[in-house]
This record gives sequence, structure tokens and C-alpha cells, in this order.
Amino acid sequence: VLGIVWIYWIGSILAIIFALIARKQIKERHQNGDGMAIAGLVLGIIGMSFLVLALIGAVINSSSSTY
Repeated sequence: VLGIVWIYWIGSILAIIFALIARKQIKERHQNGDGMAIAGLVLGIIGMSFLVLALIGAVINSSSSTY
């Protein structure tokens, strides 16, 4: 859920952190749920990539504007 909620991309950061912790615990305890952890990780990475693209776009836009 945190991977979908992009509250200034904090949700994406938390999704990545919690997914990595969950995958480690799932492997240690031999539990189910690895697919959900991977989904959270992927959504978190997608959210962070949108942040990087937005920052690159903002830098390009600000550097190309003339006063």
C-alpha cells in the first residue's frame, strides 16, 4: 500500500524499506508472502524512479528557461 501512496514520495521510500525487511523475515522464518513483498518493492522503486525523473525534468526546465 505504501508503494501506491506517493505523499511526497515518502510512501515509496517506506515501501522499499519495509519490503526489504519483510523479504528478509520471510526467508528466515520460511513464511508465505514473498510475492506481496516483491510487489511492494517494485511499486516503491517505480515511485522513486518517478521522483528522479521529476527532479531531472525540473533541473532541465530551470536551466533552459531564459530571463
